[in-house]
Amino acid sequence: MQSILIVDDEKSIRDSLTGILQDEGLSPVSVESGEAAIVKVSEEKPDLILLDIWMPDMDGMETLTRIRDIYPDQLVVIMSGHGTIETAVKATKLGAYDFIEKPLSLEKVLLCIQNAVKVGQLVAENRELKAQINKEHQMIGDSKPIKELKEQIKIAAPTSGWILITGENGTGKELVARAIHLNSKRANKPFVEVNCAAIPEELIESELFGHEKGSFTGATTQRRGKFDQAHQGTLFLDEIGDMSLKTQAKVLRILQERKFERVGGNKTIEVDVRVIAATNKDLDKEIAEGTFREDLYYRLNVIPFHVPPLRERKADIPRLATHFLEYFCSKESRESKTLDDEAMQVIKNYSWPGNVRELKNLIERLVIMSPGSTITCNQLPQSISYKHQPTAMGKGSVVVLADTFRTAKEEFEKLFLLQKLEEHDWNISRTAEAIEIERSNLHRKIKAYGIVMKK
Repeated sequence: MQSILIVDDEKSIRDSLTGILQDEGLSPVSVESGEAAIVKVSEEKPDLILLDIWMPDMDGMETLTRIRDIYPDQLVVIMSGHGTIETAVKATKLGAYDFIEKPLSLEKVLLCIQNAVKVGQLVAENRELKAQINKEHQMIGDSKPIKELKEQIKIAAPTSGWILITGENGTGKELVARAIHLNSKRANKPFVEVNCAAIPEELIESELFGHEKGSFTGATTQRRGKFDQAHQGTLFLDEIGDMSLKTQAKVLRILQERKFERVGGNKTIEVDVRVIAATNKDLDKEIAEGTFREDLYYRLNVIPFHVPPLRERKADIPRLATHFLEYFCSKESRESKTLDDEAMQVIKNYSWPGNVRELKNLIERLVIMSPGSTITCNQLPQSISYKHQPTAMGKGSVVVLADTFRTAKEEFEKLFLLQKLEEHDWNISRTAEAIEIERSNLHRKIKAYGIVMKK
């Protein structure tokens, strides 16, 4: 039942509105002054306030201001027997949802209440969705690298500087970008993401800048681009290193001039966006090879961020694993599950070439496939289940948990290849030469074992 607070110094109006709203199945409460209204709001937290302007001592405008200062999302409808356009505009600027004139029309009052309540429900749903999104995208960990990263975010986020985030696949570059946005002055504006690697070359200009109707085959309507959508907010250009030189030139122009034209159009559109770019590539190397523009690199790299790989923040693995267990058990409506001490130790010792994304995917699989409430070492994939595995695939003895000679051989070969690839900075040619096999053969083995290359 929706609660309505009626604030009016005239008892006859309070009684009349109370009776009408009760007949409509609502839950009205009434007070006679602005001071009483502020107290009642703190006690009742009503869904809507019907507030009279002309009251002694504290009038409706002052009451509205004080209520909105304390409860910014509170819905208030102003009532006045001396309504003017000027008064209505002032009330709206102070945060009133609507303005209705006295003598009150029953139909108008009920319609206004219905519309306001719907808006309130949408605001509450939006708040819950944002909270859920923020929870899903929170940065988990207290290791030294993550503490330093969070401190960098705290310093850089409130500024207007553009940011370039580097890091391996799956480390959480998007989480960093979202954290920067949520802690910036643009937090209430759009956060628009573009995966530059996922958009075909022939469509990326339309995706970024939009297009006019009829500008190319299939352009049946006008479309706003990502730059347009991110106006006054943040534009996250993920995998910027995969963007073609042609598109890089156009993006650089927009970043410098802060204006563009849609594909097929000639109207200049001005935009105000904060750009955050991310890549898993070595852009210095890409510049040297002529596949990335040096001027764009310096334009984007105002504030550099680097997200550490999971193997450099192993202290965070237990917290991350527990967080993902709780999340997926809730999402899949499963009973709570835990990892036993041995399984947790194995997970902590693993090198995680796919980083946090690989850990998250593993935990999701374990939640779905593990029958009991405790996940043991035997339920972990064989590619992870090593009794001992040194940090970053370094030196040390390795015992493979395998049932057959063939499986053990495959497990060992994969581990050997991972170690040698890392020793040679993930350079396939140098690794193939060092272990004395053909480059093409090494390529086939990498593909067969599902090894994720880091560079």
